[in-house]
Order: sequence, then structure tokens, then C-alpha cells
Amino acid sequence: MTEERRLMAIHAHPDDEASKGAGMMAKYAKVGRVKVVTATGGERGSILNPALVGDEQIVENLTEIRRAEMAAAAEALGIEHSWLGFADSGLPEGDPLPPIPEGSFALQPMEVVVEALVREIREFRPQVITTYNEIGGYPHPDHIRVHTASIAAVAAARDPYAFPDAGEPWMVSKVYYDAGFNRDRIEAFHKVIMEKTGSSPFSDWLALRRGTSTKVCARVHVADYFLQRDAALRAHATQIDPDGFFFAMPRDIEADIWPWEDFVLAMTTVGRSNAQERDLFERVPDVEPLF
Repeated sequence: MTEERRLMAIHAHPDDEASKGAGMMAKYAKVGRVKVVTATGGERGSILNPALVGDEQIVENLTEIRRAEMAAAAEALGIEHSWLGFADSGLPEGDPLPPIPEGSFALQPMEVVVEALVREIREFRPQVITTYNEIGGYPHPDHIRVHTASIAAVAAARDPYAFPDAGEPWMVSKVYYDAGFNRDRIEAFHKVIMEKTGSSPFSDWLALRRGTSTKVCARVHVADYFLQRDAALRAHATQIDPDGFFFAMPRDIEADIWPWEDFVLAMTTVGRSNAQERDLFERVPDVEPLF
């Protein structure tokens, strides 16, 4: 019997899902079920849309606004969603860095966070999970905690002796790290924009991040889902500048030079391919491959 595809994406804040793997999620939502689990409400996030900076109504109601933005983004992508209910830790800035606020997600006992994720995994029973790498994609304390807790929860979810009150054990087949902000992709965008306009909004990103290229294990074609991805980004109006970085690349050019979203296979119980994967569900038992 063919099993239904079920993919879970674990994120730190509302809007992370829209900027990391959103096209992939919209694609799989058409052929199965996709659920985003968001650890915090983004309560301590800055307002990043210049048109909304200084709006006191938004500042006073940011928690409710970000929840509504997340609901709109989930609808745009056709996905399911749940909140873990932890408080945003904020992004510490300054020298020296200020302490992380008491009671926030990054300071929660690890067993509390892992149990919450185990409940989500055992209830949804995903074959595939996506999350962040060891540095959280970038070093935000909530992103790093999501990485650590996600990996621990995948192991605990299959252990019948771990959190026995959190549901029946479930074994995840594959875990991927999102690699959408890999250097090769941004350099490709930068080169095209420079050739066409002589200046690039990606220059600062490349100057600040001098790392090497990411060895991508899976590349999911998502050009047909740019519209849903962009709608999810715009749904997070307090966080996304509609004239900014995320929309700098014309979509027709993007579809030509980089129509994929990229992932690194971090954990597998079903082996690895010598070739770059085109489907995150490759080799998952009883799931019909897309190719």
C-alpha cells in the first residue's frame, strides 16, 4: 500500500518557513501533507519592513499580528501549522552581547523542548523532517536551539522508553538541513544582477559570509511554486520588505538560473544516493517517488 507523504518543517519564528524551503513545502502540499512547527511567536522580533517602522499599533500588538501573518502564510502555502508556544529569545546584539531574556526559548530546559517536539512528531508521523544545521543557518540562539532539539527529538520519537506519555513511537526516515542561503546560489544571483544593473543587493551578504560552498545533497525543482512562496513571504508584512533582498531577483531569471531549493541530508535510516536527489522522499519505504 502506498503511504501518504508527510513532511514536517521545524522552525524558530514565524516567517522562517517562508524564507527557507517554502517552494518545496508548497510543492509537497499538493501531493501529501506538510506541517510547519514554529517554536516561538516571534514576539521580540524587529519590524523589518521600512514602511511599517514606527507604527505604534504594530509595536503594541506585535504578538497578535505575527500570529495572523503566520496563518496567512500557511494558507498561501497550503500547509498545516502548529505553535510550540515558547517565547522568542530575540537576537542579542552589541559588544558584549546582552544576556538572553529569562524564560525565553533558548533557555528552556532541553527535555521540555524535546518532549514538545516528540509530541508533534509522533502525532503527525512525518517520514521527512527539515530543520536548521548546527549553526542554525545563522547564529540566532533560537535557531541553534531548534537544531539541537530537532535532532534529539527525532532520536527520542522512535524510542518507546522516551517520553512514553507523548504518543506512540515513530521513526523518521530522513532529516534535511535547509541550504537555501548557500553561497553558490547567492553568487549566481549576484552575477546576473551585476551584469544587468551594475549593482547588487547581494554584495553585503557575500562580503559578510565568506564561507565555502555547501555540498548540496538534494535539489527540489520549485519554479512552479514561486508564486506561493512569494505570497507566503509577503504575508509576513512586518518582517519582509517587499522591495528588498527577497524580491531582488526577477522570477523569470531565477527560474532559468536557479529553479531549485537546496537541502543537505543530515540523517537517514534509508541510505544515501550517489547522485543528487530530486525528491526528498527518495527511498522512503512505501512512498511512491515523484520521479
